[in-house]
Amino acid sequence: MRKVFLIIGGVLLMILGIAVWNYHADVPVAVLKAQYTYPDSKFIDIDGMPVHYRRTGAGPSLLLLHGTGASLHTWEGWTERLQDSFELVSVDLPAFGLTGPQPQGDYSIGAYVHFVEAFTQAVGVDSFHLAGNSLGGLIAWEYALAHPEKVRKLILIDAAGWPKTTPVSLGFRLARMPVVGDVLEKVTPRAMFYKSLREVYYNDDKVTDSLASRYFDLFLRQGNREAFVARARQPQHGDPQRLAGFNHPTLLQWGAEDAWIPLADAYRFQEVLPQAELIVYPETGHVPMEERPEETARDVRAFLGR
Repeated sequence: MRKVFLIIGGVLLMILGIAVWNYHADVPVAVLKAQYTYPDSKFIDIDGMPVHYRRTGAGPSLLLLHGTGASLHTWEGWTERLQDSFELVSVDLPAFGLTGPQPQGDYSIGAYVHFVEAFTQAVGVDSFHLAGNSLGGLIAWEYALAHPEKVRKLILIDAAGWPKTTPVSLGFRLARMPVVGDVLEKVTPRAMFYKSLREVYYNDDKVTDSLASRYFDLFLRQGNREAFVARARQPQHGDPQRLAGFNHPTLLQWGAEDAWIPLADAYRFQEVLPQAELIVYPETGHVPMEERPEETARDVRAFLGR
């Protein structure tokens, strides 16, 4: 019996040690602003949130919506390559980046659609092309259905929407667990970010320390971890069959090796959307605009120019 107690005690001490090693306090917003804003970064109050966004270039507006755990930095490659012909508007969605948590804790897709409408009204963007990746893709097509008069063309990049039996991401699985999800709000292993990014990227060589640090640091923004857990416990899908009545030109961009949202979902979107064209990028994962910015931006330029 004494041996059993010793084993249990040893396991508990090991768990405690791991928890202490991976404990991270929230990082003040001012500290993160100093490191992760651009010269053209702006902040505007939307529904009580200090919303971080960029507005770069000149021409027809292209609004960019990132995915779960990401930030407007995911669009840096497109912003650099398209700003000569388009006005790129990227934004940190509620729960992510420098924007931080939604005051009411509402992370439903309906709340995100409301946010996009409030944001575009506040910054004076009335008619625009709309692009979204992953969660941002789900928000984008839901917004396009709700406000078709504002969206000129739609771009869905490895977009969420079709139902999944279980979440693929380790972070999502942990966040949905009782107790474990609550612990994740303070105990945040940096190694988890490397693992997730190596799943998101096909080419592991592109998962640099600076890339992982940016994702990790912004996750530690005050309130973001609690918001991530709350968002992960929300439904992650919609009803894409409703897109059968959406007649706007739509470009689907998809990584052939996406481990989170399979290529099969791209073909399902293509089948249901009346005016959809699909471009598949070989040896590419879940974030083609990050992994292959030059090719994906070139194809967007061609699509929007037609």
